[in-house]
Amino acid sequence: MTARELMTPNPVTVTVEESLVDAWDLMRELDIRHVPVVQDGALVGMLSDRDLGHLDMTRMAMGEGADALRRELAKPIIDVMRSDVIFVEPETGLNDVIALLIEHKVGALPVVQPDTRELLGIVSYIDVLRAVQDSLEEE
Repeated sequence: MTARELMTPNPVTVTVEESLVDAWDLMRELDIRHVPVVQDGALVGMLSDRDLGHLDMTRMAMGEGADALRRELAKPIIDVMRSDVIFVEPETGLNDVIALLIEHKVGALPVVQPDTRELLGIVSYIDVLRAVQDSLEEE
């Protein structure tokens, strides 16, 4: 099984210019934990719920006030996203996908076209677990 077979194609994305609050709202609304960040169709970063969790919103709201919190959430995604993205190609095998998820302790891997970094899909640990479950049910 390959990343192409596992992936969710055409995932929801954000751009580097969008604000953290836009990404947060999108992730909450769609109940997703990872959002690829693209610029001109190419993958340039990833934003996860963990990245947003590093913002100490309670401290800001209580200590510095709501205005500080608003300023922080108005920042562009590029200020918080991870640009050193671990990604896979469409033909990457399931074993390699699993190894990367475990080794890098990430919950999802973007699937990109190798020569252009065009985002094709995303493989999450949920996609991997579904594939494993399906294979166990077939036995």
